[in-house]
Amino acid sequence: MQQIINFVLRNKTFLLFLLLFGVSLFFTIQSHSYHKSKFINSANYVTGGIYKKTNGIKQYFNLKEENEALIEENKKLKTLLFNINIDTLNYTITDSTFLGEYFKFRTASVYKNSYSLSNNYLTINRGKKDNIKQDFGVITSKGIVGIIENTSDNYASVLSILNTKSRINAQLKKTSHIGSLEWNTKSPEFVQMVDVSKFAPVKVGDTIITGGQSTIFPQGILIGSIDSFSLDTGGDTYTINVKLFNDMTNIGHVYIIENLNAEELKSLEQKPNE
Repeated sequence: MQQIINFVLRNKTFLLFLLLFGVSLFFTIQSHSYHKSKFINSANYVTGGIYKKTNGIKQYFNLKEENEALIEENKKLKTLLFNINIDTLNYTITDSTFLGEYFKFRTASVYKNSYSLSNNYLTINRGKKDNIKQDFGVITSKGIVGIIENTSDNYASVLSILNTKSRINAQLKKTSHIGSLEWNTKSPEFVQMVDVSKFAPVKVGDTIITGGQSTIFPQGILIGSIDSFSLDTGGDTYTINVKLFNDMTNIGHVYIIENLNAEELKSLEQKPNE
């Protein structure tokens, strides 16, 4: 206590000056609207800048959670979209009980992605513990990625569309003409759609989608757009060069598609015609 008193006595002149300066500043601001507004604006500028910085930091750390929430919401919307599309093609919906689940979507993150080899694969963080099985489809919000080939307890390997073993049923969006999607290994930006009828109205810029004539992908998933095309040697079919909507060199989050009727369809297809 004595030290505080000694400090005040030693600096009484300076402390008195600060007190008088503070009082005069207070009365000046209170009695002049211009000075008052300037003071408030200055304070708002400083505090606003601080709040902006702290809010930016907070948003940065919350970004991961927000992204995960958006991915989860997107998964739910995709599940609803494809199931409704299938039902509306076959039924006049008058009651919600007509809406059955045909496809189930799950989210996953990509741990590894090759795209410069002849036979490329991705590794994702979903496996047997998540009920992931062979022949499930894998897509992003932009388009097709590949098909599950092998699974462990916590991971799965995906046969990329950039793989010479890949064969996927594809279709011209504007018509019902179908073909098979392959890869000639030349570029990760392009795949090839082969065995397309010469009678198909092929046009540069048209969209290619999944054909739905398989037990893996629903019809209508985006693949890419027609970049160029040519008639094969025999003159009966087209080979179409398709520019992918996906950037296959930059795949982070994916959706896994499970066809809930796959086993029934496979069993039916394996039965001999009676």
